[in-house]
Amino acid sequence: MTGLTNKLRLIYKPFLIIAIGVIAGYTLLNWLVFKKLQVISPNEDIVNIWIPFILPWIPILIWLRPRIKLLNLKRKKGDLPFLYILIAGIAIAIPTIIAQFYLETASGILSKLDNISQIEKQAATKYYTIKDFYIDKNNIGVESSFDVSGKNNQYFNMNLFIAMPILNSSADTSSINCLAWYGVKYHEQISNRLDNKEKEERFQKFAIESQSDFDKKDVYKLVYFDRIGNTDDHKGFISAIKKDKKYKNNSTTVLIPVNEPFDARNENKFAWIFGAFGIGALIWLIMVLIPKFDEVALGKFQSGISSEETDMKEALSFFLPREGFYISPIIMDLNILIFIIMVFSGLGLISFKPADLLAWGANFRPVTTNGEWWRLLTNTFLHGGLMHLLANMYGLIFVGIFLEPRLGKTRFAIIYLTTGILASLSSLYFHEPAVSIGASGAIFGLYGVFLSLLLTNVFPKDFSKAFLVSTLIFIGYNLLMGFAGAGIDNAAHIGGLLSGFIIGIILYPQLKRQAGDEQMLEPVEPQKYD
Repeated sequence: MTGLTNKLRLIYKPFLIIAIGVIAGYTLLNWLVFKKLQVISPNEDIVNIWIPFILPWIPILIWLRPRIKLLNLKRKKGDLPFLYILIAGIAIAIPTIIAQFYLETASGILSKLDNISQIEKQAATKYYTIKDFYIDKNNIGVESSFDVSGKNNQYFNMNLFIAMPILNSSADTSSINCLAWYGVKYHEQISNRLDNKEKEERFQKFAIESQSDFDKKDVYKLVYFDRIGNTDDHKGFISAIKKDKKYKNNSTTVLIPVNEPFDARNENKFAWIFGAFGIGALIWLIMVLIPKFDEVALGKFQSGISSEETDMKEALSFFLPREGFYISPIIMDLNILIFIIMVFSGLGLISFKPADLLAWGANFRPVTTNGEWWRLLTNTFLHGGLMHLLANMYGLIFVGIFLEPRLGKTRFAIIYLTTGILASLSSLYFHEPAVSIGASGAIFGLYGVFLSLLLTNVFPKDFSKAFLVSTLIFIGYNLLMGFAGAGIDNAAHIGGLLSGFIIGIILYPQLKRQAGDEQMLEPVEPQKYD
C-alpha cells in the first residue's frame, strides 16, 4: 500500500493539480481578457487551439517530468518516459481546447435586430437574428486564396471567399453604403505534387462547381447569423470585400449564416470537457499504477537529490549565448522572437499567407529587384509556419554547436549573413517568381562550411569520420525533399550550400594552422620511465 500511496501522492496528485489548474485557469483567463474586457483581439485559432495545446507542457516538463522518472520504465521498446509525458500532455490539452470552444459559443449573446442598420447602434455581439434584410447577389466581392499544408507541404488548399452586401431592402441598392456582409466560403484540398498546369485545371473545376452551388444557394434560408471573429477566414472575407466594386465603406463585419437551432450551438461540448478529462485521467492513472518505483531514484527524490535538476538548465542553455556558442543562440532567439511577434499580430501559427510574409520582408523577385534589396537579408529571418521554424532551428543548433567554436563568433556571424544573402540571390536567379522566406539558405551555408572542413581534416580524424556520413545524409535528404516537394526553395538551399562550401575551402589554410597551433599549446603529460 505504501507504493500505491506514494504513486498517488508523488505522481498522480500533481498531474490532477496541473490539469485542473490549466483547464480552469486558462479558461477563466480567456473569458476575462479576451471575451469580457476585450483587452486585445488575437487570432481565435491561437487562443482556442494552440495556446491550450502548448500550455500544459510547461508545468509537465518542469514539475511532472522528474516525478515520472521515479517509475521503473524500461526502454527496450522505446522511450517510455516520453510516452508518459506525451499522454499526460494530451490528457490535459484536449479538455482545455474543448473548454475554449464551449466558452466561445456559450458566452456569445444573441442580438435581435429589426434591420441591419441597427447593428451599428449597439455593442457588437457574436450572434444575430435580423427580421428584415436584403442580400445584393449582383454586387459581390470574391477572393481566391491558396496555401499549402501537411508534412513537407503535401497538400494544396484552394479557397474561395464570397462577401455579399446585407441591406435593409432592395431599395438600398441605389446607395453605396453597406453595414455588414454575408459570408460564404468554398474550400477544396488537392495534392501539392501536381504540376502548375494540373493545379490550374483543378482550380478551374473547383471554381465552376462553387459558382454553380452559389447560383442555386438560397441566402435567406437560415436561423441566425454567426459574427466571424479574428480568424484567417475573416482576412479572406476582408480581401473579398475590398474587391467589391460598388459598396465603398469601412465595414469589416462579416456574418456567417447558420441553419440550425440556436440552442444546438454548444452541442455536447460542456459534457465533453468532463468526459475527455475523465478518460485522460483514467488512462494516465492506469499507466502510473502499472510500473514499480525505481527505488534508487525514489530515495534520491525523497532526500531532495534530483537527477533531473540540470535538465532544464541544459535545455535553456541552447537559447543563452556563452563562450564558444555565442552567435547561434542569438540568431535562433531572433528568429523565434520575430515568429512570436507575427503570431501575436494575428497572422497565423501553423502557416502564414504569402501576402503577409511579403509585407514582413520576404524575398520576391519583382519587388526585390525593383530596389528593395534589403529583402535578400530580411527574408532569412522569416518562416512560413511553426514546423518550418522548428526544422530550421534544429538544424542551426546541430551545426552551430560544432562549427561556431572552430570559426569563432565573428567569422560565424559573417558567414551566416553572407551565405544567407547569396542563397537569396540564387533563389532570385534560378527559382520561378515566388515569395521566398526562411533561414534554411543560411543554415545550408553553414553546413557547406562544415562539410568542407570535415573533408579537409580541420577537425580531428575520428570526429570527421563520425560526422561526415551523417552530415551528407542530412544534406542529401533535405535536397531530395526539396526536389520532391513543391513549395520548397531548393535554389536557395543549393546556393547557400555551395557558397558555404567555397568559403570553407578558402578558410581551410587559416583554420588548419589555427587547429595546429591549438594542438601545440595543449599541455603534454610528462612521460614516465622505468
